[in-house]
Amino acid sequence: MTTQTRPAADLALFAFDIWPDGRAEPARDTALDGPGALRWRHFELNDPALRDWAAAHLPAIPADALVQPETRPRCDIYDDGLILNLRGVNLNPGADVDEMVSLRLWVTAHAIVSVRVRRVFALDDVRERTLAGEAPPDVGAFLALLLQGLAHRTRDVVLDLEAEIERLEDGYELEDTIDHRALKAPRRAVIRLLRYMTPQRDALVNLLELETPLLTAQNHAALREPINLMILATEALQAQKSRLEALHDHADARSANELGRNSYALSIVAAVFLPLGFLTGLFGVNVAGMPGLDWPWAFALLTGALVISGVLSVVLLKWLRLL
Repeated sequence: MTTQTRPAADLALFAFDIWPDGRAEPARDTALDGPGALRWRHFELNDPALRDWAAAHLPAIPADALVQPETRPRCDIYDDGLILNLRGVNLNPGADVDEMVSLRLWVTAHAIVSVRVRRVFALDDVRERTLAGEAPPDVGAFLALLLQGLAHRTRDVVLDLEAEIERLEDGYELEDTIDHRALKAPRRAVIRLLRYMTPQRDALVNLLELETPLLTAQNHAALREPINLMILATEALQAQKSRLEALHDHADARSANELGRNSYALSIVAAVFLPLGFLTGLFGVNVAGMPGLDWPWAFALLTGALVISGVLSVVLLKWLRLL
């Protein structure tokens, strides 16, 4: 089915025309702009109509940015619009939260085009507000509301990781030991979250510092709080990574100490029994001329000599401060 033969409503997951008072109604055509103050059109990345629609309605670079299979967070001005790639924690059923979901945005003064790969719950919040007649009246308010949802969910995940790390630290302090396997999941989660949260922090700081007619002073004030939450979450993740590395180092040191103590104990035992083994091996040879073969007290004498040798070995090790 081609783009031309599909109904207009099928060209996106949803599309709204939004008025300054927060009213919204479904868009009636496939144009980029609508009759209201703002038109918001939302796509699935795997929609076969997306590429043709973007090529027909958007500049080449933003159109290509929206359909990229892999993205990293970015914030770039292009002509009269804004290319914005964001990441959010993955709260979809059966998914790991650290497999962050991507959201691609092209924003102009009167249009927003958003593209997702998997469900983004923060975007669902904006849609629910829109359906309830409380739509954001301009692009700045839209971005502030979207970032608020992303930031709060990210903060909750980071707080959960914080609690888990504190539990591991308390366990180490109480038991002086830690299971390497217990560190695997939180370390992986923190590393994977930081992979996108670090460049996202930079992109959001860039967004906050932009001087563009797309964002008013009121918009900047509304954006500051969710962006600050994102920055704090990133800094918390960096601190958690260091704490997990310290726990891992402590666990390695504990294992090395235990291995060293075991090796030392084996060395002491070997040092004590080495002369004893030599003597028993020497007197155990079955050749002519071995003394004591016909003397009934020979075995008792040999046993006593072995005991004395063992005691002398222990005394010598203590004197050398090796025991």
